[in-house]
Amino acid sequence: MSSHTQLISGASYALAAGLMWGLVFVGPLLLPEYPAALQSFGRYLAFGLVALPLAWFDRATLRQLTRADWIEAGKLALVGNIVYYLFLASAIQRAGGPLPTMIIGTLPVVIAITSNLRDARRDGRLPWRRLAPSLLLIGAGIGCVNHAELAALRADPQADMARYAWGAVLAVGAVVCWTWYPIRNADWLRAHADRNPRGWATAQGVATLPLAFAGYGLWWAFSALSGDGFAMPFGPRPAQFIGLMFAIGLFASWLGTLCWNEASQRLPTTLAGQLIVFETLSALAYAFVLRGRAPVTLTLLGIALLVAGVAWALRVKPQPPAAQGHAA
Repeated sequence: MSSHTQLISGASYALAAGLMWGLVFVGPLLLPEYPAALQSFGRYLAFGLVALPLAWFDRATLRQLTRADWIEAGKLALVGNIVYYLFLASAIQRAGGPLPTMIIGTLPVVIAITSNLRDARRDGRLPWRRLAPSLLLIGAGIGCVNHAELAALRADPQADMARYAWGAVLAVGAVVCWTWYPIRNADWLRAHADRNPRGWATAQGVATLPLAFAGYGLWWAFSALSGDGFAMPFGPRPAQFIGLMFAIGLFASWLGTLCWNEASQRLPTTLAGQLIVFETLSALAYAFVLRGRAPVTLTLLGIALLVAGVAWALRVKPQPPAAQGHAA
């Protein structure tokens, strides 16, 4: 395969991954009457069931995992899957799609900064002065979208500003979860360089299943005891709920990751990192399609600033540990 063909193929896989990952932002908008906890448990219950057949193919790798490994897989599954999506779905239900999506879109940079603070001696340090312009662009982009969303809320007499603010806080909580997850996951992979990364991903999917099953059961019990009147086990629109949970579990959690792995094999790491922005753009596009109107100029400016900021940050190369004393 020629380098040009490989580049086009890799970008196409990255686009496909972004389009599918953007679906995770749609569920809370399509099922606004469903509690965020139920959507999180439902999504990962479906994903866990999808992971079971994969476990058969990776059974040799899974047999090598120790009890400590399975505990670590459970922690990663809980924080990186269930709690992350609980925060995200709650944020979208309270603040709408655009602002939480923009906040989540900062993840590549937040992860880079956290790694810069935590692992500089091991992986090299990112020069703060070179990162500063990207942080300013990202901050300005989020500010533009937030201003546009607040203006729309002020024009709505039934708008709840406190609910919107809580949505922004919960989106930050989602960023915290998914900043912790890839760094912790990378620690395990570095410490077990002889293990198959695909098998480790499957192990996390399998570990997600009992957690999601238990969470679903506890939520069902809580709903019954509290007498909230929600129609358990599948809510007032069972066909839509089950179909959407399996669609997100299959396409976003499994197939999207598969496409991203294919893209990562074909593209330089710096370019692949920038193409993560396809997820943010897809989620924003879905949100505005569901709203039935195009974004205002200020929102478009904010999106452009965010994309530019993330692209800028991902071009900054870490300096080797030996060169850190001479960093600007």
